[in-house]
Amino acid sequence: MYQNRVRIIGGEWRRRWLRFPGVEGLRPTPDRVRETVFNWLGQDLTDLCCLDLFAGSGALGFEAASRGAREVVLLERDRRIAEALQANAQALQAGTVVAASIEIVRSDALEFLGHDRRSYDVIFLDPPYGFWGQSRERLDALLSRLARRVTPNARVYLEAPDFPDLPPEWRSVKRDRAGAVHYQLLEADAQ
Repeated sequence: MYQNRVRIIGGEWRRRWLRFPGVEGLRPTPDRVRETVFNWLGQDLTDLCCLDLFAGSGALGFEAASRGAREVVLLERDRRIAEALQANAQALQAGTVVAASIEIVRSDALEFLGHDRRSYDVIFLDPPYGFWGQSRERLDALLSRLARRVTPNARVYLEAPDFPDLPPEWRSVKRDRAGAVHYQLLEADAQ
């Protein structure tokens, strides 16, 4: 991977590059991990609605759009990163047949989930690692709000520096580790 860019690994935009600003704590999900995650989710995300809650480089959200997702919402709090996401969306959609609706939202995750009323089939939850140094209640609050935003059979991808304890309404259906990256696929028990 070259500095400040990451490659899309599958779908219509395969081999296209995403550029992002050099912001401390911004670490795209590695290719190997993304490959595993999209094998777990299925390579074809046709007609699914996806939310990339801490978009960062946008690698997960754009990967979902490249694989046929109908709607992808990329949420990012940082202005510079949100502007780079918008530029990447415009560059990728120019001259392609991908029909995804890509929306870039600049907001805090909890605030967004407090007012957004859409339901999602796939949610990518990959906060900056600094997030994990904060209180346990923040993760619980996020997962509690996500439980109300998922469709039946929805999956939530969670990436963290370790495997956190999950609230009782969530269960891990698959999990793996690649170096310092611990990642898992969750589903809500009470769907």
